[in-house]
Parts: sequence; structure tokens; C-alpha cells
Amino acid sequence: MARHQPRPLIAVTGPSRGGLAPRWLVALALRLAGARPVMLTPRQPKPGLVVDGVVITGGHDVDPVLYAAAPEVTPKYDAERDALEIAMIDHALAQDLPLLGICRGAQLLNVRRGGNLFQELRSRRKRTSNRWTILPLKTLCIEPRTALHRLLATNAERINSLHNQGIDRIGDGLQVSGRDLDGIVQAIEDPARPFLMGVQWHPEFLLYRLGQRKLFRALTEAARQDRRASAADANEQHEHDRG
Repeated sequence: MARHQPRPLIAVTGPSRGGLAPRWLVALALRLAGARPVMLTPRQPKPGLVVDGVVITGGHDVDPVLYAAAPEVTPKYDAERDALEIAMIDHALAQDLPLLGICRGAQLLNVRRGGNLFQELRSRRKRTSNRWTILPLKTLCIEPRTALHRLLATNAERINSLHNQGIDRIGDGLQVSGRDLDGIVQAIEDPARPFLMGVQWHPEFLLYRLGQRKLFRALTEAARQDRRASAADANEQHEHDRG
């Protein structure tokens, strides 16, 4: 009889204060997808915890010092959170763990790969509103032949918008997989990895839409496959040591 496979453990990062609703919804999405979410914050970083995947959630702006730029807007940064999430992104990259960056998480992922950000978007909008809303009122134009296109199986998707900054220069090894009607980057991915994706919108507020749930399912499945591969490698090493 085949053994029951443990559900993959997915780290969900966030601030020490606030941001509970988005993280709770991300955790719900992961549970529905078959994963075990665990919350990590600067106050509760859980050092030594071994995870199978990572979700970097939304929140405060990324400090421009991290991409060697001077502040252009009134600062609203969280240095402790930056440090925690930089460590988690670097760990995921080093271990080839599946990672989903949401809004700020997508921006920070891009920065860690050498990219930079637009510190304000209002002046760059011509066809889309700068109004924040959790409702899917914006159009995502999906690039063909990308992982996002294969996952959502559509050329366009309705998304929400809760950000005032965005991705400018794309980081090393990343490619754009989606833009809005103003051409502003809305999704990035690394085609060389099983699952490494950043989305500028908040899919956790759109769980009633099948396409948005697929993001969390894909992350969970990639983490499950990685876990199985790690277990197989460990078993092979064990047999080699015995033999």
C-alpha cells in the first residue's frame, strides 16, 4: 500500500503588525490546494524551519535603497520585513524552492534578481485607473508561451489593483508574463525554474475565480513534486550508504 504523502509546508511571510486578512486568505487558498501554510513574520521568523515552498505577500513599499535609488515618494517602509523576506527569497532561490510573490512580493523578488521599481505609477497610467480596489476591474494581458499562459489557459484575465509602485527594469533570468492595458508589468516568472512567479495583483482576494486559485494549486503541486524528489534522493542515499 502506498504511503500517504504529507502535505507540503509553505511559508507565508508578512509584517509583524497588520496584514492579517491577506495572509489569512493566502493560508486558506493554500489549504484548499492541499498545502500546510505556516506564517513567518519578523517577530516570529521560526529559524531552522524547513519548508517546501514560499509565498511573499503584499504590504508596504520596498525600500529603494535595496535597488540603489533615492526615495521619490513619502517613505512607508518596513526594514525588518525587508530583511526577513530577502532572506526567504534568497533561500528559495538557492534551494530551488517554488515561490510566489504577491504585489510587494513580486517587486522584492524582481529587486533581488537585480531589477528595479517605479516608485509611483499614477503618471504612467493613461488607459487604467490608479484607484485601489480588491474587485477584478482591470485587464491582465497575458504573454503567450509563458508558464502563466499555460496555467490560466487564456490571453486575458480580470485582476484587482492595490499597489502604487511597480516593476520597471526586469531582474536577471526573469521574463514578463503579463501587463495591464497601460503596459505596466503585472506578472513575472523564471522560465528556468519549476515554479517561480510574481504577480502584481492580489489573487487571495479573488479566490472565487478559478484562474486565481490555480496559482496556489500550481505552487502547491510544485512544492509537492519537490518534496517527493527530495525524499527519493534521501532514500537513494540511504540505500547507497547501506550497500
